[in-house]
Amino acid sequence: MIYAIQEASLAAKLRRGDVFATECPSREVLKHVTSRWGVLVLVALRDGTHRFSELRRKIGGVSEKMLAQTLQQLEQDGFVNRLSHPVVPPHVEYTLTPLGEEVSLQVESLTNWIETNLPNIMNAQQKSAR
Repeated sequence: MIYAIQEASLAAKLRRGDVFATECPSREVLKHVTSRWGVLVLVALRDGTHRFSELRRKIGGVSEKMLAQTLQQLEQDGFVNRLSHPVVPPHVEYTLTPLGEEVSLQVESLTNWIETNLPNIMNAQQKSAR
């Protein structure tokens, strides 16, 4: 009986995900979403469809390589849709999927909170540096 309850509990956790479990795939998704570039790409795409070069200009400091890797990871996770138009030169557009819209709203809340509280955060940093 106890074994059946434990098995059902494990199955429920696997369906939902458990970021505290070492081997749970949710950790990898969390890493993609909360990486510096992942957050910025998700927030940037909240404005709508962007081409690669537009995203690169909008997100200051990101290299082509890191932007390409980040977009690929977010696409694999189902957050970003990549649409390639068969023209010369290549024309590729990126948009958020419905799942991407949901997660981008969450990370945008975090970025808004950080920007709003930046003076308090910088104050705390200065105090701890003394």
